[in-house]
Amino acid sequence: MINTTEKAEALRKNVFETSVRNNQGHIAPSLSCLDILTVLYYHTAKPDDSIILSKGHGCYALYAIWADKGLIPKEKWENFELPGCLEGYGSLGHGLPVAVGEAFANQKLGNDKHVWVIVGDGELQEGSNWEALAFMFHHELRNLTVIVDCNGLQAMDEINNILFQMLPGRFMGWGFETEECDGHDHIQLTQELEYRPPILMAWTIKGKGFDYMENCAEWHFKVPYDECK
Repeated sequence: MINTTEKAEALRKNVFETSVRNNQGHIAPSLSCLDILTVLYYHTAKPDDSIILSKGHGCYALYAIWADKGLIPKEKWENFELPGCLEGYGSLGHGLPVAVGEAFANQKLGNDKHVWVIVGDGELQEGSNWEALAFMFHHELRNLTVIVDCNGLQAMDEINNILFQMLPGRFMGWGFETEECDGHDHIQLTQELEYRPPILMAWTIKGKGFDYMENCAEWHFKVPYDECK
């Protein structure tokens, strides 16, 4: 049995070192969702399940895990953003609708595949997400878990300064069973994810693991050369 806490620490170091070497700055948003992805990939998700990272600016964590598990060649991650390798970020607001469509198809086919989708709290300002959630609720998609990486920051400011959302209340207002946990506590994450709630609010810290990055908006896209010295 893999110790997911130890695995996450190794991956966190790998994300940092690879990102700095490749001069790519979406480190802090990747670190906030790294523990969630680690628990899913190394403990909770079954081999046939789908894991969709809708939070495009957190993709470094996903790449590091894929490389570690042999799902992609390590050189693709080690040289990301070079021609023929991996992109450094993805579009926002599309992953949840895709996940809902896949879960709906699985439900119609009668298989037991579960779909896990990680979205950012800032990303949920995209209207396409709320259309997807309306579809999810209407069709009672119990084979889908939406995990919200709630780090409270969106690009260069706090989310509440950009658009106040009251997310837990909005989810519960729709009628969704909504659970909450510390998004860096692997025991809590494991317990909640094994239960497969429709909505899991995972409270996280942007830049987790590096004091000068944590909860600091300016580190949304920044390479810490001076701090590495």
